[in-house]
Amino acid sequence: MLKTNRSTVGGFFLAGRAMTWWPMGASMFASNIGSGHFVGLAGTGAASGIAVTAFESHSFLLLLLLGWFFVPIYIKAGVMTMPEYLRKRFGGQRLQIYLSVLSLFISVILNIPSNIFSGAIFIKLAFGLDLYLAIFILLAITAVFTITGGLASVIYTDTFQAIIMLVGSFILMVFAFIEVGGYESFTEKYMNAIPSVIQGDNLTISPKCYTPQADSFHIFRDAVTGDIPWPGTAFGMIITAMWYWCTDQVIVQRCLCGKNMSHVKAACIVCGYLKILPLFFMVMPGMISRILYTDMVACVVPSECVKQCGVDIGCTNYAYPMLVLKLMPMGLRGLMLSVMVASLMSSLTSIFNSSSTLFTVDLYTKIRKKASERELLIAGRLFVAVLIVTSILWVPIVEVSQGGQLIHYTESISSYLGPPIAAIFVLAIFCKRVNEQGAFWGLMAGLLLGLIRMIAEFSYGTGSCLVASNCPTIICGVHYLYYAIILFFVSMLVALGVSFLTKPISDVHLYRLCWTLRNSEEERIDLDAEEKKEEEADDRNEDGNDSLSIDQTEKPRGCLKKTYDLFCGLQKTEPKLTKEEEEALKKKLADTTEEPFWRNVMNTNAIVLLAVAVFFYGYFG
Repeated sequence: MLKTNRSTVGGFFLAGRAMTWWPMGASMFASNIGSGHFVGLAGTGAASGIAVTAFESHSFLLLLLLGWFFVPIYIKAGVMTMPEYLRKRFGGQRLQIYLSVLSLFISVILNIPSNIFSGAIFIKLAFGLDLYLAIFILLAITAVFTITGGLASVIYTDTFQAIIMLVGSFILMVFAFIEVGGYESFTEKYMNAIPSVIQGDNLTISPKCYTPQADSFHIFRDAVTGDIPWPGTAFGMIITAMWYWCTDQVIVQRCLCGKNMSHVKAACIVCGYLKILPLFFMVMPGMISRILYTDMVACVVPSECVKQCGVDIGCTNYAYPMLVLKLMPMGLRGLMLSVMVASLMSSLTSIFNSSSTLFTVDLYTKIRKKASERELLIAGRLFVAVLIVTSILWVPIVEVSQGGQLIHYTESISSYLGPPIAAIFVLAIFCKRVNEQGAFWGLMAGLLLGLIRMIAEFSYGTGSCLVASNCPTIICGVHYLYYAIILFFVSMLVALGVSFLTKPISDVHLYRLCWTLRNSEEERIDLDAEEKKEEEADDRNEDGNDSLSIDQTEKPRGCLKKTYDLFCGLQKTEPKLTKEEEEALKKKLADTTEEPFWRNVMNTNAIVLLAVAVFFYGYFG
């Protein structure tokens, strides 16, 4: 933490673009795999089989798209955040502000509460603590990491935590398979894992609510009756995964801090291989938990579920914690609890860091145009505290949504809010004809349709196997993965339609911002150049000084103040750069050149990863 320069915005938020491939790849994996995945994937695996693994294994394709197509454009554009890219690409401020606010909203209702909730389940079971006390303890520790360390410390801790996660979950998988008698025995016993109490509470319960599905060991399921239909798996998941892996600040920020493009591509390949492991490390152990603890994990009668885990809609979220606490010997149980806390913290630190980046760079600078670098760093850290409080208030909704299956909650929310953003980024990069008006109205159309479905689900409830939801069929009758496909193409068509009816953006504003002009050497005139000039002029007119020079005329600081500054990375470690040095640094940060040898090595590795993925889907499809 002390080694990296955290006293500049670039150092704190982008780790100075000096990261190598293996911590980046491990950090991308650890940031993505939170305790929500251990709880959610294992829970849905216990309820319905291996199809849920497609949410994870699909990532290999999107990671290749990210490394080979999206990141080169982001780096050439010289941006730190995704909303900043939209501002450069389309001009104006409404797209940048809209995406920043939406991303923070998604963090509050989706990313943070689902991770908090799942991590707290473990602590509650292990130590007998109240759910909210467990949440408070976890967040207090996690906030210290992010508020003090910046991106570099987050990436290093992510790497360490990824190793703990992989080792711990591998050991648990071995124990689980030994306990159940091997793979053949596992496939046979799972199909017979039916709870002993199947009637009660004056309910007539259909056998499909407690009997394992006939297609439990297939990823691709019936297009109409399947809980995760195959067209949704093939197309809908790709769209939501594109939003997450190629345009989400948490993931892209890790790629932007890479030493060079070869390191970025290598990190994407490492993460792609790691994303095939959740089937074996999380989904199958969850299914084994149903075999070993059938009455709890597969409970179906509400009164029985309340007795087992305190929630009337089902206890599948407890599948993985039960394995840890019942199956592991004492020392390894401690290791697995640290795995859970590590996975929770690695995700939360990443989300906190990226959210504070979005707030500071894209929103706070609009409110306080003359804010000094020191003020920006303090504002970003204080925002993390606000984010935590807001997210805790959302936890009760997460607990009961989507029939108590956490992974379906996270994926459905992603399907309602993510596709319009994915559509606009695809058009921004690959279709230079799209302009600001088209992008804005495309996003608005997608947001409106997405919110209609999301609000309807929260209002009427998503229902469960026992009780159907009252939500009108015209709104909620379409599977959320199909809805994602509809949203994606509606947003795209609206954006293209409005763009073709309005004036195009001249090429002089698009050099190195879209794919066809990515290698242009021409000087780009940024669409927001005029706004920036006005802001700079305002800065200088205020006192005949710019805001950064105010910081350099501060009074001498006492020992306590110096210690505080050292802890938070606010000490002055960098001399002010000259104009020429600034230009040289900008050029270095926007460099995407690769050595031919390493480029060929990366391309070969990408083909090998695709071949592994084809075999994976051929075997388990």
